[in-house]
Parts: sequence; structure tokens; C-alpha cells
Amino acid sequence: MDQNRQDANAGSAAQEGEPTVVAERRGRTGFILLNRPKALNALSGDMIARMHAALIGWADDDSVDQVVVHGAGERGLCAGGDIVAVYKDFTDGDGSASEHFFRSEYSLDNYTAEYPKPYVAVMDGLVLGGGVGISAHGSVRVVTERTKLGMPETGIGFLPDVGATYLLPRVPGELGTYMALTGEMVTGADAVALGLADVVVESAKLEELMKAVEEEPVADVLARLKSEAPKSELLAQREWIDEAFAGNDPRQIVARLREGGHGDVADTIESKSPTSTFVTLELLREGAGQTLREAFDAELEAGMHLIRSGEMIEGIRAQVVDKDKYPKWNPGRLEDVSQERVDEILGR
Repeated sequence: MDQNRQDANAGSAAQEGEPTVVAERRGRTGFILLNRPKALNALSGDMIARMHAALIGWADDDSVDQVVVHGAGERGLCAGGDIVAVYKDFTDGDGSASEHFFRSEYSLDNYTAEYPKPYVAVMDGLVLGGGVGISAHGSVRVVTERTKLGMPETGIGFLPDVGATYLLPRVPGELGTYMALTGEMVTGADAVALGLADVVVESAKLEELMKAVEEEPVADVLARLKSEAPKSELLAQREWIDEAFAGNDPRQIVARLREGGHGDVADTIESKSPTSTFVTLELLREGAGQTLREAFDAELEAGMHLIRSGEMIEGIRAQVVDKDKYPKWNPGRLEDVSQERVDEILGR
């Protein structure tokens, strides 16, 4: 790949007709820009394909020492996948395009985890769902004071995927379970404390970072520009979270939360899809003993069941399409979710 930009100016926001992914080499570094800022750089199937192709092309290119992935605009790296496209695929089509999307997305995420060169993810602003997939598996994960990272999928009748059922069981205590069942976002400082990111750089220094890594190894640049991570407010709450979120039954977790004076957290969990909540907890427990590839396989199996059953389609309808914010979950309560239903979704 030559020195010249491939598609568009990597520093600009996408205009009408501009590419949604810009891949270019500057100096010794390959840069991938997610260039869909009006949609918070949400991933489409084409964007995933373009990212994957660029990474493959640079893997054996001796002129490229490292790769940097970042997002256009100041609102975030990536707010996840294009779930409206999933909704349309299942309401107007047969769902095959969505299954291809998820398979391609997980393949890309797995490739980032195995990438043979430093893979630097600039996790500035919102990093949600699919945004976590293309960043948290990387070898160098940079956050800022603006970072908001989360896996909100149970709120749309889905599950924390993109390898989250591998990542979240490996954070301290039950903090990953808390993140998965509540969908709450965490800060950059939290992400470092939880092992989901590596280093904090002030957002005001990102431009300097991007310029410096054109010619310098990223480790040298970060040694110069990094800041001390602030204290993690989430980590400070680990004691009660560990106690409340232990075990394999969401109903018991909710009960312990109410008994412990955390009714607001219990309310949050009960507002999510009950079926997704059960499935998510089981996948987290299984993920603790799985490889990343095994976690991806389990997520795909369960995720497609949730979509085809209509649970995720209803969640997208309520949250994004009709925006009435009142999804009609089936069943509507945690008490009514059967183990047989959970086993079916998990392919048992």
C-alpha cells in the first residue's frame, strides 16, 4: 500500500459520498479511520470488510510497523453495529445478511486479537458494543477523559457479544457481570482498572499522538504522552458488586441488590430483556473457561437465536425504530424465564 491516502482526508468528517472507512499509510504507520461521524461511526458490513482487508494487507507489509484505529469526529470511536440494518433484514428479508454481518464482525475482532503488529485502538468518546470488539482485543488500547465504554445489548434483547463474554469474566471480581447485566457505561479510568484498556492520554494530546506515531514506535510515544489514570470509581464499589452479582441466577442477583439497598440497580436489570439477561449470565460463566474463539462461537449461536425469536427485533423496534421505549419482552419477567428456553437459545 503506497504512501498516498486511499480514499479521503483522514482528518475530516465524512461528507456526502465520502467513504465510511479510510485506510492509509503515513510514515511507518497504517491508519484506519472510521468515517461515519453522524452515525457515531456505527459499523456496517462494508466497513467491517474494508477494515479487515486493510489489516490483512498491512500484516506482511514491511513498510508498516504498527496500525492505529480511530474514529472521525469527537463523539466517539464507534457506538456499535448498525442495528437498524439488522431490524430491516429480519422484517423485510430472511436474516441471512445479518448472520453474515455477525460472522464477519467476529472474524475481524478475532483477527485484531491475533494481529502480528502493534494494533493501537484510540478509544476516545463513546466505545459501545461493536466498538469494544474492534478495540478491547487490541494490543495497545488508549483511552481519554472522554471515554465511555459499555455493552448495552441486553437493553435491545441481545447479549454482550464481540468477545465480551470472554473479556468481562476476566475483569476483577464481578464487575464484568455488573457491566453486562446493567449495560452501564464505564470511564476510561475504569476501563484501565478493569483491564479493558492500557493507558490514558488526554484528548488534547491526541493530535500530537497521531502525528508522532507516523515515525515513532507507539510505545515510545505513549511513554511521553500518557497520563496517570484517575482513581476508578467503579473499582471502589467492588465489594458490594461482588456480593450482589455472584452466582448463576439473575433473580437472586436482583433480590440481593434490593436487600442491600441498591434497588436502582435492580430496576435497571429488570428493565432489560429477561431472556437476554439469563442467557448473558450463563455465557459469562461459561466464557470464564473458554478461549476467545469459543466465546465468539457461543455468542453467534445464542445471538442468532435471540434475533430469530424476535426478542432483539422487538428491542430494536422499541429503542431505535419506533422509539416508544416500551419493549414487549417475551416473557416479560425474570420469574417467567424457563431453563428450557435458555438451553434452547444456547444450543444445548
